[in-house]
Amino acid sequence: MSVIHRLPDLLVNQIAAGEVVERPASVLKEVLENAVDAGSRAIEVQLEQGGVRRIRVADDGCGIARDDLALALERHATSKIATLDDLERVGTMGFRGEALAAIAAVARTILTSRASGSQHAWRIASDEREPTPAALNHGTVVEVADLYYSTPARRKFLKSEGTEFAHCDEMFRRVALARPDVALQLSHNGRVIHRLGVADPLARVAALMGDDFVAHAREVESEAGTLRLTGLASLPAYSRANRDAQYFFVNGRFVRDKLLTHAVRQAYADILHGARHPAYVLFLSLDPAGVDVNVHPAKIEVRFRDSRAVHQFVFHALTRVLGESGAARAGFESGTEEMPPPTAPAASGGLPSASAPRAAYPPAPPVQGRLAMDSASNAYYDFVRTARPPDTPSRPPGAPLPTAAVPDAQPLAPPAPTPAMPPDDDAGAPPLGFALAQLHGVYILAQNTRGLVLVDMHAAHERILYEKLKTVLDGRPAVQRLLIPAVFGVGARDMAAAEEHAEVLAGMGFEIAPAGPQELAVRSVPALLAAAPVAELVRKLLEELREYPATEVITARRNELLATMACHGAVRANRQLTMPEMNALLREMEATERADQCNHGRPTWTQFSMQELDRFFMRGQ
Repeated sequence: MSVIHRLPDLLVNQIAAGEVVERPASVLKEVLENAVDAGSRAIEVQLEQGGVRRIRVADDGCGIARDDLALALERHATSKIATLDDLERVGTMGFRGEALAAIAAVARTILTSRASGSQHAWRIASDEREPTPAALNHGTVVEVADLYYSTPARRKFLKSEGTEFAHCDEMFRRVALARPDVALQLSHNGRVIHRLGVADPLARVAALMGDDFVAHAREVESEAGTLRLTGLASLPAYSRANRDAQYFFVNGRFVRDKLLTHAVRQAYADILHGARHPAYVLFLSLDPAGVDVNVHPAKIEVRFRDSRAVHQFVFHALTRVLGESGAARAGFESGTEEMPPPTAPAASGGLPSASAPRAAYPPAPPVQGRLAMDSASNAYYDFVRTARPPDTPSRPPGAPLPTAAVPDAQPLAPPAPTPAMPPDDDAGAPPLGFALAQLHGVYILAQNTRGLVLVDMHAAHERILYEKLKTVLDGRPAVQRLLIPAVFGVGARDMAAAEEHAEVLAGMGFEIAPAGPQELAVRSVPALLAAAPVAELVRKLLEELREYPATEVITARRNELLATMACHGAVRANRQLTMPEMNALLREMEATERADQCNHGRPTWTQFSMQELDRFFMRGQ
């Protein structure tokens, strides 16, 4: 048997480097974060050969005193924490005190610094014990050369120069997005890639993400207690094929957290198409004591003390912002019109238009009446009837549904006289304007103050029906008792989750009780999910309850069913609509949340301004 012995310090540092120094970008991250923690107002980064040959970071921060230079290269030496209380309330980017030691163990490292108030600077290399005098005006310069020269086997795992530089550039962007109050410059092989001056957060985002992202994003600003969420979240039309434009910061630290990612994904669930991904730059601020950043060597993962509260806060903050329909603002973005105050659905079930129509265009009748009166809509009405709370009297088969149960289910009003074309004066026109014609039974052409509006009538009506279904069925769900309880085997964790969340499950419509040491019996389920496979549904629900808030789990399942109902109930292609019906659809779009996309994430309408049309036809050229 081998004898236990203490590892040499160099080997210990090289082992630590395996966790901290994965590639040149890892080195850049640690050094940049140290520069930020030093109170720097300007930081310059120079890279050679993707950072493998050389990384140089110069800052104008507070600097390091002569007597501390050698200590800075030792393991677990730091000025940022001193007690356990400091560790539980970390307010700096770096704090472990092992990064520089790990870097120095696998690369030639030189540290030059001039502390505030010092007469001159001092320099120390990774293979030296004592610092020597050096020339430097202020701040600190860290030079890292020949990465993995002492461990050549690790160097073989590095990728091409272009790939390594791309990772360094991404790391630079993260720091730059988090700190718009710091001027930063990045050069590669002598060529300046980024030169960013001190700017406001929006300008910094535009400089790094592009003006196109800013133009297609909505500002997020929400606060609840100690939680605050700010930043920009893209509209669904700006979705991406991958996650390369997703930045989430917690107390200024870039993180990739499953809980936060899930909250964002849920907020986009109803409006994002297929496998597309949203783009966002979001900043979550909270009490440092409420988040543990010491759970990963690279500090890219975090753990929240109250994870459910954080998940709910982020989800609802984004849902509110994304729920604001652009259809209600169309025609008022040119700066010449003032946005009218938002209107709410009338108590009688009718939806008022977003602004008062002129005399020639009386209020359009609700679109729900004639459009939805087909076989699919009869199923929709029966669905609503069966999902009503138990204390609501049911109607006899074939009897008309009371209009109070389904908004806007009243018959279509007698059509009002409508001109074939709107007058030239658009003063007082609602956001989406007035219908001009129907194109091939698929699209509605309308005119508003900005120009031409093109609407996909099926996609638009699908969203309207979907949102109405959700409104009707909000609240405590109706319960369907099972004639024969569903009994199935589960593991110990599921048994514990069922017991712990029994009250929550009951509030959602599930009656679950133990049927044996490793068996559960389900006696009732929500009526909306009566046709779902019970065992599979409950197992998935219990799994989700261990990580995410219960309300989001059942909402996601319910919304899938409602989306299907709305899709089948919406007006189909080649259906000829009258002018009042087309105008009614436009008015309801303006009053519906998330009306810019259908349930599958497809756009429902688009705007062509007069300037765009003039450019296309070269008018005035």
